[in-house]
Amino acid sequence: MPPKSKTKKIAHDNAAFPKVDRPKGLGNRRMGWGSDVVAEAIRRLDLDYIALVPGASYRGLHDSIVNYLGNANPQMMVCLHEEHAVAIADGYARVTEKPMAVALHSNVGLMHGTMPIFNAWCGRTPVIIFGATGPVDADKRRPWIDWIHTAKDQGSMIRSYVKFDDQPASPEAAVESVLRAAQMATTRPYGPVYVCLDAELQEAPLTREISFPDADRFLPADPPPAPAEAVKRTLALVKKARFPLFLMGRMSRRTDDWARRKKLAEALGAVVVTDLHNAAAFPTEHPNHVAPPIFRPGKQVADLVKQADVIVSFDWLDLAGTLRQITGDAQTSSPIAAKVVSCSLDPYIHNGWSMDHQALPAVDVPILADPDVFVGQLLDALGARASKKATLPTALRGVPHWTKSPGGKLTASASGPLSALDVALTVSQFARANDATLSRTSLGWPGEACRFSHPLDYLGNDQAGAVGTGPGHSVGAALALRDSKRMALSVIGDGDYLMGVSALWTASHVGLPMMIVVSNNRAYFNDVGHQERVALDRERPPGNKWIGQSIDQPAVDIAKMAEAQGFTTETAKTTKELKAALARGKTRVAKGGRVLIDARVSPGYAETAARAATGGRSTK
Repeated sequence: MPPKSKTKKIAHDNAAFPKVDRPKGLGNRRMGWGSDVVAEAIRRLDLDYIALVPGASYRGLHDSIVNYLGNANPQMMVCLHEEHAVAIADGYARVTEKPMAVALHSNVGLMHGTMPIFNAWCGRTPVIIFGATGPVDADKRRPWIDWIHTAKDQGSMIRSYVKFDDQPASPEAAVESVLRAAQMATTRPYGPVYVCLDAELQEAPLTREISFPDADRFLPADPPPAPAEAVKRTLALVKKARFPLFLMGRMSRRTDDWARRKKLAEALGAVVVTDLHNAAAFPTEHPNHVAPPIFRPGKQVADLVKQADVIVSFDWLDLAGTLRQITGDAQTSSPIAAKVVSCSLDPYIHNGWSMDHQALPAVDVPILADPDVFVGQLLDALGARASKKATLPTALRGVPHWTKSPGGKLTASASGPLSALDVALTVSQFARANDATLSRTSLGWPGEACRFSHPLDYLGNDQAGAVGTGPGHSVGAALALRDSKRMALSVIGDGDYLMGVSALWTASHVGLPMMIVVSNNRAYFNDVGHQERVALDRERPPGNKWIGQSIDQPAVDIAKMAEAQGFTTETAKTTKELKAALARGKTRVAKGGRVLIDARVSPGYAETAARAATGGRSTK
């Protein structure tokens, strides 16, 4: 019999999902196998869930989670595709800023999971991924299957877009590997990590006692502050500025950080701009948030940037690209006139494989620090002045807030075919009236529809430009919100939905309340626009832009696909029908149900329609 390992007793909590996947007849809960050691190490990280598609390469770990841990801490979230497993963990982290675990089967499962892993990398979200390989010792491999599921360096497939990967060779090394992976995933900037487990290590009986260190001694370090001189220099610039502009990008979901951002902008009279790539960072109806959130900078934000004499970037995504698009300058050789302060930890994980670091910005005060820590430092340095409210720049005094402008006053059409703009305006109004978290929005979502007053009002969009992650993100966010009072709501495109629809089964399996609206234009519309631009540039017929893009003839029955995953469905073709479907959906979700609304929209983007409706400049 394997020796008893040195471990403190941990309660086996089976209450997470009382009626789902509860193991019975658990007798031998004694640690006796290599995979039990890994499972115990995972438990000590206090991870609530592990999303997975079963696979023989980690059958040892699977057994340990079920029959040693009792399928709790972590609780298995069974998925129908590895992409969904990673996307669900990514969606969960976007709410909590804490990692979920994922298990991927061998090299083939990892290959399936690579796209959402890259998405988590670009989104800077913490995800702890466990993989497995067939026995490293060739003499232990079963014929055929173990050979094709064994890779010499499995981690190399994703090494360029994870923060850490490892393949431990002993139970003791596995404990340290798990602790290091968790520490690195949760050290800012966050990111995915990967630990590959040898099948032989998992299934070998323990021959010696295993000691477990206190996991609390391996926590991530606090995010670094800005140097005192950089704080002093930034405040001096902003205080003297006639038009200070804050670009607030990747910020935390903490309500206390949110409050400090408001206080800082008010104290310094700074103009604030936010974007739709990232989660809500500042209240959009606040007097200092003078333009709608942007996906691409339009005329209103361009005018603000051109007026600014000091720009402070709080981890803004693609700072150089944003400024170049507005000014037309190459920032590396011809900087804009404004002084630029850039606070971000992102350079710590830039590498030469992926270009997700974006263009290199010209910066006068570079600061390698956490942006929310920097906000707190600026407030502390302001002292008593931090409690006072400064006025906005003279150029903006008397100018109506953007919510009072034609764009801010846009309303959904009362009759006629449903447009993407109608969907955005209607869903946004519903979300803010019902304390809903918009976990995703469809491509081309207009900033004019955004009314965010809480850091969980909006979780941002897919930062890797991937397709198929929307359903998984929606489920992951719903999992994170299940014990809150917030409604999990998302709007995704039909192409995104069709690639990831079976992720919804996991939500039904564990009974997650949530609602999804599919903006269904029956085409890969983003690429329709690309083909139109290419045809016009080449003086070819743009009318052929639909060929190879249409998701029609026959039209896919989106509702039936959701029903097959356990969702109740609605179909809406007008604003009136959409409002009624949302109201009925609210009632079902309040009772623990899952609802999908097939919103049949006319081709087009809401962002473009909003610009046209207000006479603004549409960006391509």
